[in-house]
Amino acid sequence: MRISEIFYSIQGEGSLVGVPSIFIRTSGCNLRCSWCDTPYTSWRPEGDELTIPAILAQVSQWPQAAHAVVTGGEPMIAPGIVALTESLRARGLHITIETAGTVFAPAACDLMSISPKLSNSTPEGQFRNQHERLRIQPDVLRQLMSLCDYQLKFVIAEETDLIEAQQLIAALNAPPSKVILMPEGITVETQNARTPMVSELAKRNGYRFTPRLHIYLYGNKRGT
Repeated sequence: MRISEIFYSIQGEGSLVGVPSIFIRTSGCNLRCSWCDTPYTSWRPEGDELTIPAILAQVSQWPQAAHAVVTGGEPMIAPGIVALTESLRARGLHITIETAGTVFAPAACDLMSISPKLSNSTPEGQFRNQHERLRIQPDVLRQLMSLCDYQLKFVIAEETDLIEAQQLIAALNAPPSKVILMPEGITVETQNARTPMVSELAKRNGYRFTPRLHIYLYGNKRGT
């Protein structure tokens, strides 16, 4: 598997925000979000080819960790994703998979953290048509939601983004308790500017709000 990085940090998003976790970041993505905060896994994929035993050897550096997060890029397109997650489960780790929800694989998972990409993610240029065609796959989303516990995370830049998100939430028949809104932004300044608007939208609709805590703790740095 092509792995961009493996590190131990604090979960910055979603229902497990603040939980110390081992992050295994695969390299490679079928989307090209305009605001992607890990371009080294999508726009310019980087990383080393590692066997699953080699990945697990690095995971063993942090025996105190009870949670593992498999992220990307798009981990669901990574060859070996099923074998990797089954190996992590065999070690007794709680597994979160962070995915855009465009590809299904029967991976071992305790929390499917799905972040459907709204139209605010669509880039200009050569990847626009591919991104727009792939970014929402309702049948795949339903499969992922049925596999294990899940959360739907939406990146909100403008108040109107919520209209698009709510259309998808309704189509998926997802309860408000499974919906999480996050402000778009890879700097503290942008997060702070959008937080009041996004948190108010969450309050109005009974959704959960989370900041992107890792931005406040570490900035947008690799390996944190």
